[in-house]
Amino acid sequence: MSGESNQPPAAWRYGGDQLKRWRAKADVSRERLASAANYSPETIASMERGVRRPTSRVLDVADELCGAQGMLSAAKEFVNRERFPARAQDFMVREKEATSIWSYEVTYIPGLLQTERYARELIDNHVPPLDEETVNERIAARMDRQAVLAARKPPVGLSFVLYEAVLCSPQVDAEQLLRLLEAARPRNVVVQVLPFERATPAALMGPMVLLETQDYERFAFTEGSFASELSADPGVVSRVTERLSMIRTQALDPGESARFIERMVDQRE
Repeated sequence: MSGESNQPPAAWRYGGDQLKRWRAKADVSRERLASAANYSPETIASMERGVRRPTSRVLDVADELCGAQGMLSAAKEFVNRERFPARAQDFMVREKEATSIWSYEVTYIPGLLQTERYARELIDNHVPPLDEETVNERIAARMDRQAVLAARKPPVGLSFVLYEAVLCSPQVDAEQLLRLLEAARPRNVVVQVLPFERATPAALMGPMVLLETQDYERFAFTEGSFASELSADPGVVSRVTERLSMIRTQALDPGESARFIERMVDQRE
């Protein structure tokens, strides 16, 4: 399965089409809807064409103005997945189903371990810029994902390896480092640090995640700046498993990693 395509998500296109049809039926001008929802007419037009996601605010305001009796507001449930970038949506679905997650990051704190402040720093500085509502929705979605860390029966097995460069980023403050230590306390969560001096070339090739579901399906997710891929191909899964296993053995063990992070906390306070 691939990540992002050139075609806008179907939920955008269908939601935008319905928005346009209800507005025309109720004889509500685009300018009137734009003013009521605090958007420009051009933005509303983009939503109706399906090239921009219809936001919750626009759907609710249009529902009331057009007398849609909840028909437009109901679309929020179907565009909810769009709180995530299109290229990551399939991965998010599998993440919710996972019984085991192995993750390796070379640049950022993994989303499951981010504080709200750190998440906002990243999302708020997205290029091209996102509107404020989308920023807030994506932050909320990222925080919601962290429910996977809560105790389940059986609990999800979680393993995170962070390259040292991740922790050296100026966006990583003491609060974020303490969050890593807190997240690693439950017995089903392991957080390890891969120091600079232990990294091999294979560890510098980019982030990767390995997922396993209740049905013993295994998926490998690799993410780049402009493209991502979620794959169930046995060959791809095998290669990612081998690389992740090697990186885990090169990293500091959990106890050493906790002490490494604690020293970094002391340096920032």
